[in-house]
Amino acid sequence: MEVLKKILVTLKKSIILIIVVIIDLVIMGVIAFFIVFIYAYKHSPNADVLVQRKIPETTVIYDKSGDHILYKIYGEENRRVISHENIPDHLRKATVVIEDERFYSHRGVDLKGIVRALYINLKSSSKLQGASTITQQLVKNAFFSREKTIVRKFKEIVMAIKVERHYTKEQILDFYLNEVPYGSNAYGVQTASKIFFGKDAKDITLGEASLLAALPKATSYYSPYGSHVDKLRLRQEMILNMLRKSGMYSSQDIKDAKEEDVLKNVIKPIFEEIDAPHFVFYVIEELEKKYSKDELNAGGFHVYTTLDYGMQKRAEEIVREYSKKLPSYGASNASLVAINPKTGGVSAMVGSIDYFNTEIDGNVNVSLMLRQPGSSFKPIVYAAAFEKGYQPETLLYDVETNFGKDGSGREYRPKNFDYSNHGIVSMRKAIAGSLNTPAVKTMYLVGKDDTIDFAEKLGITTLKDRNRFGLSLVLGSGEVKLLEEVGAFAVFANDGVRFPIKGISRVIGPDGEKKDFSYEQIGRVITEEVARKINSVLSDNEARSYVFGRSNPLVIAGRKVAAKTGTTQQYKDALTLGYTPSLAVGVWVGNNDGKLMNYGSLGSKVAAPLWNKFMSEELEGKEVEEFPEYIKVKSNKWMITGNNPIKSGEKIFYNINSGKRISEKKASKKKAGDVRIKYKNKPHTLLYYVNKDNPLDESLESDHKDEMLWRWEKAIGNDDLE
Repeated sequence: MEVLKKILVTLKKSIILIIVVIIDLVIMGVIAFFIVFIYAYKHSPNADVLVQRKIPETTVIYDKSGDHILYKIYGEENRRVISHENIPDHLRKATVVIEDERFYSHRGVDLKGIVRALYINLKSSSKLQGASTITQQLVKNAFFSREKTIVRKFKEIVMAIKVERHYTKEQILDFYLNEVPYGSNAYGVQTASKIFFGKDAKDITLGEASLLAALPKATSYYSPYGSHVDKLRLRQEMILNMLRKSGMYSSQDIKDAKEEDVLKNVIKPIFEEIDAPHFVFYVIEELEKKYSKDELNAGGFHVYTTLDYGMQKRAEEIVREYSKKLPSYGASNASLVAINPKTGGVSAMVGSIDYFNTEIDGNVNVSLMLRQPGSSFKPIVYAAAFEKGYQPETLLYDVETNFGKDGSGREYRPKNFDYSNHGIVSMRKAIAGSLNTPAVKTMYLVGKDDTIDFAEKLGITTLKDRNRFGLSLVLGSGEVKLLEEVGAFAVFANDGVRFPIKGISRVIGPDGEKKDFSYEQIGRVITEEVARKINSVLSDNEARSYVFGRSNPLVIAGRKVAAKTGTTQQYKDALTLGYTPSLAVGVWVGNNDGKLMNYGSLGSKVAAPLWNKFMSEELEGKEVEEFPEYIKVKSNKWMITGNNPIKSGEKIFYNINSGKRISEKKASKKKAGDVRIKYKNKPHTLLYYVNKDNPLDESLESDHKDEMLWRWEKAIGNDDLE
């Protein structure tokens, strides 16, 4: 019995000790909390920062003149702050009853609300929800990030108490209602009222106010444009019931509000106001290389672009009007890009017929998409050949030629689009007539790597995987961007000087200071002579007339314009690119989904008329510009300069059986297999006379072991290289 008493006494002392320790710990915890709270309170921002802070401002994108607003960037915070008098009392009451029913009685933190929310969430095993007061929500939006941590929550509580001591309840509620997000890029009650009901906030009804008050809890979920409008309606009715229960409105007021079909009052979402949308989003991508989205959304920048607004509107109208003809070609879309060669600035950009047409994927900017360029890539290869020393007068044989096995293992024998051959032709005529066999020969003379290096100097960035390409690259087998290809042609137009393609001229901050925004400085990338040779060839209508006729869509009366068309395999894409010294323009026609156009839909037939229409209108009334002439080189290698001393080789006939020479008359009477033909002064191909990598160096000879030389010679009837 004594032992039991001792145990009970000891247990009693232990319990008392534990209680004392717990009390001490609680007291110490409370003291520590108040010490930390006082420290945090003293070292937190002053409450007047709430009105002094910088409110996010909208970034505005203009055309080059600054007279036309193309787009406004504001992220979520499309906001207009309104005064206390213009905030409807309906919305004040509806917001307080659903967000913070003890708003007018607490001092920034609702301890009862926290305990209640904690109890409810413990029962449902979920995270703490619904414990923040309106004041806490305000300071969270104004001062803190959205991360959910205990430290941030503690700071939020401190600032809420501080704000409550500094401002009246009415001021706090005004701040909140001017800042709270309502969804659909509406920040603040005024913008929300305009977006959802098309009216000012002061004019909304009780039913409309209760619907707006329902949104901030979950703006996407409860959006009147979303798929949970039934849940939104239930939440709105719950708010009205709470207003009736609170005694703020009579039963009749609430009944009338419920009978109002508020969702029918919600106006349809309006497309964001945007002009030249494909260009705008191209510019935004450029801006995002320098600035974060947060900076753009709230920085209040004034972005002046390179867009010529008048030219853009004319381009859009011409493309839209021309689109009526596209169905007859089996095409559904078109794109047009114009660049100023003297600055690199994009003057006009029509990425598709209609940005908002989902049936043709109109939001896709075709000028930035990878597409095969077809024959429009040939001038780049020929320009690379001119850089090596070949000339517009250099002679090539346009005859069927076997270039050997391609990547598929088949013999590569390119044919012209009209399936005819033209014999010996100059590079000038080969380019102008868009002949394929001479182009492939030129590609071989230049070499794949040198061709791609040259294209990259002009600004082409999409030919990185060089192992994919062979001789067919000259015919447009490598995908490029229309914008970059127009930029490459702009280098020719600008006498070999390249400016980076750009859409932005300058960026000004909200205080008027010029922001740091610049493009890489480039300069001369090819010689004047190379550019002038290409300009001369592409503007020579007489040289192209033997294929396209004199009255073709690349001719603009009274103007010297350089141009080249392109058509991809099976008429998938049709292109035309052309320029004057001051304007470079590219046009694409086809289908965004890659569907083939109708048979015969050539670039010269489908894209060139659109290009011609635009160029003609833009050049009308402008000063006539000429391309400077190039200097012709001298060389003893007549196939380089085109001064052919051999009109034709003299045929000599031999009897195979006897080996003796016979007359042409006797030869005609024998069977074909019994006669052998040789030539006196027989013609050879260009490769026979020159070192392909340095054709103007007369001390260097042709590599007669080159297998391609044998193939070229065989194509013109030479079975040996004697």
